[in-house]
Amino acid sequence: MIQTQLYIDGQWQSPIDSGTRPIVSPADESVIAHAAEATRADARLAIAAARRAFDGPWRQTTIRDRAKLLNQIAGLIERDAEKLAHLESLNTGKTLTESRTDMGDIAATFRYFAGLVASESGAVNEAPHHVISRTLREPVGVCGLITPWNYPLLQAAWKIAPALGAGNTVVIKPSNLTPLTTHHFTQLVAELDLPPGVFNLVTGGAEVGAELAESLDVDLVSFTGGALAGESIMKAATGNFKRIGLELGGKNPNIVFADADLDAAVDYALNAAFFHAGQVCSAGSRLMVEDSIYDAFIGRLAERLPRIVIGNGFHGETQMGPVQSAQQHDKILGMVQAGIAEGARLVHGGKRPAGDVYKQGYWLEPTLLADVTADMKIAKEEIFGPVITAERFGSEAEALRAANDTPYGLAAAVWTRDLDKANRMSRALRFGTVWVNDYHPYFPEAPWGGYKASGIGRELARIGLDEYTELKHSYINLAPQPMGWFGA
Repeated sequence: MIQTQLYIDGQWQSPIDSGTRPIVSPADESVIAHAAEATRADARLAIAAARRAFDGPWRQTTIRDRAKLLNQIAGLIERDAEKLAHLESLNTGKTLTESRTDMGDIAATFRYFAGLVASESGAVNEAPHHVISRTLREPVGVCGLITPWNYPLLQAAWKIAPALGAGNTVVIKPSNLTPLTTHHFTQLVAELDLPPGVFNLVTGGAEVGAELAESLDVDLVSFTGGALAGESIMKAATGNFKRIGLELGGKNPNIVFADADLDAAVDYALNAAFFHAGQVCSAGSRLMVEDSIYDAFIGRLAERLPRIVIGNGFHGETQMGPVQSAQQHDKILGMVQAGIAEGARLVHGGKRPAGDVYKQGYWLEPTLLADVTADMKIAKEEIFGPVITAERFGSEAEALRAANDTPYGLAAAVWTRDLDKANRMSRALRFGTVWVNDYHPYFPEAPWGGYKASGIGRELARIGLDEYTELKHSYINLAPQPMGWFGA
């Protein structure tokens, strides 16, 4: 049985009130760990430690020191990649193949930011010969990082790497459902020679996140998760006008025109919706298909859905695991039933798979709802599960209008052989990422984030590092002379 602790001020410790939370396997509902359950008091200790470290020895580290640190972390992740992947699949239910891919991406994220940090230097501005004018990037300070349950360590890496690389100190709070890989990651960080307080781990519930958002000693809070929680964090952060970064999910259209490569489009429609059982903020669960190919496209999807292998993520043949929690399981089933009540046609799925092996755990069949219209709830709200909703459209203008008619703006995809149409659509779609003839790829070098209710700010890329810095103009007059203006 795994037992986790808090990591505060360079020391492993139990919560002040010794609280713990059972961590449950989504595959069979067994208790796989007991995680330390921090309170506000524990969070305050971690914040105070991070504050001391930032105001003390950590401020003396160089760009070279921090780039070296990020590369060391990448090396430790690569060393423990198999252990981390097993923990990720055990805790989230995703396939081991997906978790192994995540670990490679996590190491690559640290390597990328190490290279970016190493190339940092302040810009020298044009100025008179007796003046040194520089534009500098400096660390924000203490960063509160709050990560989601679906990609626990990947989303943590997107925040930790630029935060530490920029010279900040960190207090991280993983989801109370999936803390195991972040805990093991912290064990890796503890192997390094970091000043106490630079990196702190507090596992717990909403009150810990609220403390990070409200504390006047936290200079930046970065949150990935649901819109309601993001709204509360945004309000709480006004206490000291702290910097905020919010990644709040999306309702992502996958738009297929009649001239698309249909073999590829059908295959990627499944990839878009069913990786990690659809529990992906950028999942292409809103399928939009041009009228002339709609029936054929739905028919081809219907042929493949029953062949998707559902099972334990540790079994090599498994293509889709369970959803992460009972709450998520029930929410998804409720939205499917609401869609049917509104007039959607259930083509496949919509229930727990048959068989004794699926009686325990949070299992759902891959689901396809056809004949959905843009005014239905399931076309507007994020389902966050293994469900495709399929809509028809008659023209490019109609597809564009319907796709943009959402409060979200995270990701979208367009399938067409017409490059002019592809360019028009990618420019007109109001989403932070638009793929053409593909779905899901991302790179550390490319920014990630969304328009509208999908959040504030960007992660990854150069801007992902800039989010963790303050911009300063340094002006040094080397030869000051009296002006002789007032009272001379």
